[in-house]
Amino acid sequence: MKTFEEAIAIISSISNPFDVETINLEAANGRILAENIHADRDYPPFNRAAMDGYAIMQSDWEKGIRKYSVIDTIFTGQPAKHALISGACYKIMTGAATPELANLIIRREDAEEFEDKVVLHADTIKTYQNIARQGEDTLTGTLLLSAPTRCTPQIISLLATVGKARLQVYKSPRVAIVTTGDEVIDPASQLSPFQIRNSNQYLLRSLLEQWKILPVLCEHVSDDRDKLTATLTNALAADLVIINGAVSAGDADHVPAVLKELGVKTLFHKVSIRPGKPLLVGKTTAGTVVFALPGNPLSCLTTFTIFVEHYLFRCFGFEGRPFQTIPLLENRTKKHPLTEFFPVSTGHSGGLGLLSYNGSGDVTAAINANGLAMQPAASAQLHENDAINFYPFNNYFK
Repeated sequence: MKTFEEAIAIISSISNPFDVETINLEAANGRILAENIHADRDYPPFNRAAMDGYAIMQSDWEKGIRKYSVIDTIFTGQPAKHALISGACYKIMTGAATPELANLIIRREDAEEFEDKVVLHADTIKTYQNIARQGEDTLTGTLLLSAPTRCTPQIISLLATVGKARLQVYKSPRVAIVTTGDEVIDPASQLSPFQIRNSNQYLLRSLLEQWKILPVLCEHVSDDRDKLTATLTNALAADLVIINGAVSAGDADHVPAVLKELGVKTLFHKVSIRPGKPLLVGKTTAGTVVFALPGNPLSCLTTFTIFVEHYLFRCFGFEGRPFQTIPLLENRTKKHPLTEFFPVSTGHSGGLGLLSYNGSGDVTAAINANGLAMQPAASAQLHENDAINFYPFNNYFK
């Protein structure tokens, strides 16, 4: 049985970067950027009017000139038609290019306009007042984004700004999901007293969807060895196979033996953690990686969050599954020598609050949780304000 640290190290060793593909910008939301992005020009690319008003030379104002001739009106996307001279001004719109000699804008609210003349008022002035100067946001060639980076809406806006209509991203792996169990049925089916609904299939699909990964195969198979063999044979054509259930030591837990028969090399089976101890990770000679996760709902969520996501982060170019170090707000005791992961809430004055639940089979264990916290194997007791590792849900790239 591997320790938590040994299991993570093994997964790291088999995590090879996914291939890269070029996509259109409109398809980039949620994808992982695989190229660095630099500014293609200065931003702003010109001195830009920050509001509607009148652009003048500061030297005129300092001479005491308050009444100006309006020699031109400058709209966005248009150049000035006339050169600025002393005693003259431009009427200018927000976002328009401000000519070089005009180094001060008095806002429209502080002006009185009479035909082609305007009287300006201002309590104080300063150079480049109400003007966003060329290059003050960023300069040509500046590194704006480093790969890997998840393409959020605000990043997509930046990519459009710098002209990246096509960009390189990491390809999503082909993933197969296989759930198992005679007692497990589809949520739409009629339920007998001794059956349970297949929540883990929907959990795994949802977790993958947050990575913009749609499984190429998603099947449930009964605890029949021949049927399991046929299903897993098809599943192993994918890049990544996630199996749920039938991975422990029961008479119907056929997954380890069937994987071995199908040529999957077991890298480890069982990790000294709770929940999730039966976890199996393997790999085929063709490179398909297999995660066989235990069937209890909290065990499934925990092993995906801690181990499968570590693999995905690594393959998408990141260092590993991110976590934070946050203080625990109360004491916690464990009576076993395993590393334990437990659901916590973060809505408690910046610390981690414990949530009550009835073991890894409790279907409500994580519904109020913001993530998982870790109690190391060697720490039988955690004390209030101890800083511990916190693995957030739905917060992958912050």
